[in-house]
Amino acid sequence: MASITFKGNQVTLLGNEVKVGDKAPSFTVLANDLSEVTLEDSKGQVRLISVVPSLDTGVCDAQTRRFNEEASGLGNVKVLTISVDLPFAQKRWCGANGIENVQTLSDHRDLSFGEAFGVAIKELRLLARAVFVVDSNGTVTYAEYVSEATNHPDYEAALEAAKKAE
Repeated sequence: MASITFKGNQVTLLGNEVKVGDKAPSFTVLANDLSEVTLEDSKGQVRLISVVPSLDTGVCDAQTRRFNEEASGLGNVKVLTISVDLPFAQKRWCGANGIENVQTLSDHRDLSFGEAFGVAIKELRLLARAVFVVDSNGTVTYAEYVSEATNHPDYEAALEAAKKAE
């Protein structure tokens, strides 16, 4: 498993670490209207999955804004931001911040995504910061588990991986 700290303290991740070359595990999360969303719903598209602990924090806000800005130049790439924030809070945050190119999804109900991708923080019931790229065939082509949850991911590497994926 990836070794992650949150504000300098070691945390326990639930689930299995996902590696490049793995078939992306299935999951079910909630859209802002409470409808269920699965990875299979965007089959045939490249997915850039941005994982954040909470949209209401500085780094998560910046990460989501950055991928929102870059999304329009990524072609056939669907950008998903997943957190355990309630769907209502995600909708409010997106509306207040003009986020239109990223789909925010909530894993609050059962940590389905968090456990499937090995990013659920046991001690906090939050998701660890991570970025994944899943190609149109469902294979993971990029995986970054950010070692300190309050740090930024490698945006350039993730965006380059998304552009190269088919």
